[in-house]
Parts: sequence; structure tokens; C-alpha cells
Amino acid sequence: MVKPIGVGLLGLGTVGAGVVRVLDLNRDRIEREVGAPVSIRRVLVRDLAKPRAADVPPDLLTDDYDLLLEDREIEVIVEAIGGVEPAATYLSRAIAAGKQIVTANKELLARQGRELIRAAEEKGVQFRFEAAVAGGIPIISALKESLAANRVSRVMGIVNGTTNYILTAMTEEGRDFTTALAEAQALGYAEADPAADVDGWDAAYKLAILASIAFGSRIAVEDVLVEGIRHLEPADITYAGELGFRIKLLAIGQDEGGRVAVRVHPTMIPARHPLAAVNGVYNAVFVRGNAVGDLMFYGRGAGDLPTASSILGDVVNVARHLASCGPHRICSCFYDYPVIPAGDLKTRYYLRMEVVDQPGVLAKIAGAFGAHGVSLASVIQKGHGSDPVTLVFVTHTVKEADLRAALREIEGFTVVHAVRNVIRVEEG
Repeated sequence: MVKPIGVGLLGLGTVGAGVVRVLDLNRDRIEREVGAPVSIRRVLVRDLAKPRAADVPPDLLTDDYDLLLEDREIEVIVEAIGGVEPAATYLSRAIAAGKQIVTANKELLARQGRELIRAAEEKGVQFRFEAAVAGGIPIISALKESLAANRVSRVMGIVNGTTNYILTAMTEEGRDFTTALAEAQALGYAEADPAADVDGWDAAYKLAILASIAFGSRIAVEDVLVEGIRHLEPADITYAGELGFRIKLLAIGQDEGGRVAVRVHPTMIPARHPLAAVNGVYNAVFVRGNAVGDLMFYGRGAGDLPTASSILGDVVNVARHLASCGPHRICSCFYDYPVIPAGDLKTRYYLRMEVVDQPGVLAKIAGAFGAHGVSLASVIQKGHGSDPVTLVFVTHTVKEADLRAALREIEGFTVVHAVRNVIRVEEG
């Protein structure tokens, strides 16, 4: 008899239930891949009486974590509860007990991944996290394994399905932000409190993980420039279309010759760019390697079954390693690159402002831009003979600090009612 691989599952919410369903659905295939049966021996839950989305025998459920740690037949702990605590404590104790770790927890990895991975390496246990970024898309293993012979210079992607759904609705249906968000919540794509998604933090957690792996240098989420999508208005969507762009919330990491730029923000990208066609709740990650060139990974970035697919893929790899007993490297952060300060980041910008319609206003604004080294690529004026009128500018590449200095001066002009929006522009 081949010894089964025992799994202890933490959490039986959407993701945990998905793990149970995919394991049941593909049990024969998984057993063939592993060379042994894979079985869930215990499931940790907070409320034993709560109805469950997955069909799990009641005797497998427990609210006592010690039972999982003490069970010698449980070799793998799968963490699917999310958040930093108590997940960090649970995984720290599991590592100390010699359990192999699989997690889908991007916030935990972005905030405490360094400490947990170091502890796992010292203990000699595996720590895998494919499902933490982009759900069912195998981007982590691609960066760590398939692209390991490349020097990756850029990762850029749509890694949050909620914001991508909202922006798609605003672009294709003409919705405003509030209406599109309400629709996303009604469909279950957005939480009742959507702040982590729409304010960009979910994407920032994922970018910190991706950039650390891609560039081989540890990136903390606090290093990431983060802006959300709450301030976007239908007018910006319209002007983007007129200029040949689409607006997406992008996570962008760039290796700039020994320094790293990491940022999450709404971005105008050319309508011809592959990422511009990624709509709804789908995710995509664009990678540039010096040997392989440009690649794009596309698929469902969230949901119970896609995420469970990645989790169980990690379980299969863990089990294979247990069978081979070979060495396993977790961390590939060999370097310690400095992160470029926000004020030194360089890109193009779209700006929309409302001004008084009178002679000399455009020249005064252009003069302020020029005084701060901001070169203008194009200008559009909407309206005439009314107050206010709209001016839309697109700049050439400029340093963030110089643009902000120019805007502070412009916002003080009496002929300027308001700077309504500032959106970064990517060349493609």
C-alpha cells in the first residue's frame, strides 16, 4: 500500500470549499500525478455549526488547531483563511512542527512572507503560494521555474478582477464608478467593503510578491506606490477612447538597472495593447525577459475553482518532493535592490482640468508646465464660450516630482477651477 498524503485544511469558506470540490472532482488524476492518494484529514473552522458550501464529513471539522499539528498523518497544511492573523501564527506553528505549507494568502506573504519563508528554509519544509497571485494563472511557477534562466526586466498586469470588472462596465456600458461598483457587489465580484480592491491594495500585495520573484530582490508592500480607481469619472473614460487608450488598474514592476520601480494605479494603455482587451473579472500578467522576450499569462484571476486549482497544483508538487526527498529552494531573492522613490518615477501623464474660457489661459498653464520641465505632447479643449471649459493634456515622459510641482502652481491660478484627474500613460 502506498502511504496517503494527509492534508490539514485551514478554512472552509469560498477557497477552502473549492479545494474540497476540486479534490473530489479530479481525485483520480491527482493521485496519478502524486503517485499516492491525497486526502483531507482535518478542516479547521471557527464555527462548527455553520452551514458549509462543501460536502465534508462532520467528523473532519474541528475548531482546535492543535489537532492538526499533532496528527502525524497530516504532512501538508493548506491555509485558505486569508488576512494576517491568525494565519501567520498558524503557519509559524505548522512550520515549527515540520509541516509542508501551501497558502493562497497574498496579504500575509506581502507583509510577513520574508519571515515565514526564512523559517521554512531553516526547518527544511516547503512553502508554496501559487494561488496568492492571479488565482488559477500559474504565474509564480513560471517566474520561479520556467523563466529562471531569464533576467526579467518588467512585469505588468491586471491582477484584480473586481476593479477590472468595474472599469470594463464604465468603458463598455457607460456606467459611473458608483453604479459599476454596486453591480459588482450584486454579482458577488466585490465585497461589501470593497476598499482593498478599489483602493489598489489587493493589487499592491500581489505586485510585491511578483516583483520580489521577478527581480530577485525582496519588495515590501510599503514600497509600492498605490492609487485606486474611486476618482475615475466617465469623462476620463471618454477622453481615453478619443486618444486611443483604455484605462486599466495596472500593477507595474520595472528593473531599471539596479533599482526597482513598483507602482499600482489607473493607467491609460494603447487600445492595441493585449492588456487593453482583458475585460470583466479576468486577469493577465505581461512579462518581459531578456531571453524569452514578451509573454502574457491570461485567465481567471479569482474564484473558488481557479484558486483551488493552483492550491492543489502546489499540493501535488509538495507531494512529489516528499517522495523524492530532494532539496527544495523557496526564496530566490538573491539581491537587495533599492526601490525608486515615488517622486523619481518617470512616465507620461493624462491631465484633465476645468478652466475659465478666456484668452491667455492655455498659454499661462503651458508656461507653468514648461517652467517645471513638463513637456506637452497634446492638448484638447472641450467647450467654448461657457464657464468652465475642459482642457485635456497628455505629457511626454516626465518625473513625478516635476509634474506635481507644476500642478501645485497651476492649482493656485485664479483661472483654474480644478484639476479633475491625473492618470499615468504607458506607451505599450
